[in-house]
Amino acid sequence: MSVADAPLRDGTTRSAKTVSADLGPVGRLGRFTATHTRGVILSWVVVAIGLGALAPGVEKALSGAGWEASGSESVAARERIDRAFDGQGSYALQVVVSGQNPAAVTAAVPAVGELLDADDRISRVIPPSAGAWLSPDGRTAVVLAGAAAQPDDMVRAADDLKGGLAGVGGPGVRVDVSGAPGMWSDFNEANKSAMLKSELISWPVTLAILLLAFGSLVAAGLPLMLTVVGLASAAGTLFLLAQLFDISIWAMNFALMFALALGIDYALFIVARFRQAQNVEGLSPVDAVSSAMETAGKAVLFSGFTVLIALSAVLLVPSPAFRSMAVGIMVAVAFVLAASLTLLPAVLARRGPRVDRVAMPWLVRGDQRSPRLARWAESGWRRPGRFLAIGLAAIAALAWPVSQLDTGMPSISVVPAEDGSRQGYERVQQAFGEGAPGTLQIVANRADAVRAAAVVRADPGITRALPAQPAASGEVLIQAVPSGGPSGDGVRNTVDRLRQTLPRSALVGGAVAENHDLERVLGERTPFVVGLVLALGFVLLLVALQAPVLAFAGVVLNVLATLAAFGVAKWIFQDGVGAGLLGFEAQGYLDAWAPVFFFAMLFALGMDYTVFLLASAKEHWDKTGDARAATVEGIATSGRVITAAAGVMVAVFFTFALSGPLPPKEMGVILGIAVLVDAALVRLVLMPAVMRLLGAGGWWCPAWLRRLLPDIRFGH
Repeated sequence: MSVADAPLRDGTTRSAKTVSADLGPVGRLGRFTATHTRGVILSWVVVAIGLGALAPGVEKALSGAGWEASGSESVAARERIDRAFDGQGSYALQVVVSGQNPAAVTAAVPAVGELLDADDRISRVIPPSAGAWLSPDGRTAVVLAGAAAQPDDMVRAADDLKGGLAGVGGPGVRVDVSGAPGMWSDFNEANKSAMLKSELISWPVTLAILLLAFGSLVAAGLPLMLTVVGLASAAGTLFLLAQLFDISIWAMNFALMFALALGIDYALFIVARFRQAQNVEGLSPVDAVSSAMETAGKAVLFSGFTVLIALSAVLLVPSPAFRSMAVGIMVAVAFVLAASLTLLPAVLARRGPRVDRVAMPWLVRGDQRSPRLARWAESGWRRPGRFLAIGLAAIAALAWPVSQLDTGMPSISVVPAEDGSRQGYERVQQAFGEGAPGTLQIVANRADAVRAAAVVRADPGITRALPAQPAASGEVLIQAVPSGGPSGDGVRNTVDRLRQTLPRSALVGGAVAENHDLERVLGERTPFVVGLVLALGFVLLLVALQAPVLAFAGVVLNVLATLAAFGVAKWIFQDGVGAGLLGFEAQGYLDAWAPVFFFAMLFALGMDYTVFLLASAKEHWDKTGDARAATVEGIATSGRVITAAAGVMVAVFFTFALSGPLPPKEMGVILGIAVLVDAALVRLVLMPAVMRLLGAGGWWCPAWLRRLLPDIRFGH
């Protein structure tokens, strides 16, 4: 008798012919890759090497700007100012020259101007003068360098120039590149350093957890294989896209995290089912791959589509940075998903029993069912009220601070204190007033110049207005220093008030106004994006499960974990709890982009686990029609994989919370807490209780709807 005809645990046998006959499209794809391993593996080698060869250039190709609301008044003001006033808009370089000796400061200004003037990305150098960026004591001067290039190129100009400028000051004189380009240059550099540090910490931690989960060094390397292939391919693709569009450098950061997280998730689920089929059911490697892909592979496919759909909703936010970050993650997810459905089964078929080589003593060979989790699920089935009460109480305790959550755009505190842009920012505040780094720019037609200047000077939120600059094009530029700091509510109110009282030809711009417009757009679009993500997630779960009640419950439970994560984020980042331990300076609010962007990410990751658990439950429901068996066996067979995957993700995300600027810390903490809550409370406490309370009704589907939905099964 062949291996494929070996007896199963229940005494029956299952032949290769039977396995092949039961296969759907995903299973047949797995069988094709398992029988054409050389071609599949070589194809991926070509793709990974071809695109990976471009990966080293991706960091320079990606951009550091794009944090704006496309089509907003502030962006229109910047473009108008740049055209009429030699690039003096919000992405002009501000070079701060400071020192204790006024004569030395004055002497350093010409050298600064010469260095700036030699760069093609600078349109015009404007030296300081009395009353215009030269402090009364002469100890601080600001040299303005007009932008002759796009915002992303001006950030790169700051990258290239800040080292040379720092060296022209001379003894006792400091030269710092500030303004929006300088801030983004320093922030991106600090962020890159933090990400590298986090990666160095996370890879050993990841490998250790994978060894615990897989019990074999060879098997533990499979998720890393998917991550490397997916990340190398995604990096090369982003390099190519960056030649056509502006892609935020953050796209690469998030692509790394998702490639690692989903590579581990998908490999764990597929490899666990492959071991089950090979070691317990006695199938040959080819048939074991076919069986694993027909079950786990199908769940992985739905999970991948869920992630892509959730992230695609972020494209509705009209901001280049947001859209490019979403595209970067989606590219990485697409490559990891494709590799999981083709490369991984080919490698499994080729390795066969050798997947368990270099095994650890605790290796469980094959059976992914956990008796301990089965007992836990039985307990939840017997006492659903207790489980539900405990789970909801814990979620409520974590989530209630969300009602007091405040958001705002990142302040200068996200830049390390020793960096030049922050040093220059603070010196400008000391010399010209608290609101000077957030100077507003008002551009108007010359006919409205007198009235516009009068409105600006009369506004209670403005402390000083510079003399109006006329342009040959017939426009005037008024620069106004607000009374409050750039990150306060006062300056936002001032921007809104000026827009209501200025002449119709006038536009209010400047870096602060751009932040304000982006924050407003984020607030307006967040409910729509959240609603769309929830609706699309429900539809995809409905298609996968053919059970509208259970699909709705899965979406609701997923939202609870997200709310808990944001509740914890309010304590930490708004109230400053643990700020000293994590090494950051609390801003008093959460960054405004976090709710919409992190919600999409968290929902995508949470749905990953929802699909895995409910797909396993549906497999048993289709076989038995018993709601209790579906609940218990669904948790027992998927729980170990979900727990292991969550453990890796929590460890990886928390490493990003230990180093670098504030935004990566927010990302690491919020994602880590959400995954932890999802795996510990939602999947192991609330889900058993909800499935028990729903019973067979959870799997109900009206006949008319069943006729519309495809017949999808996660088993043979």
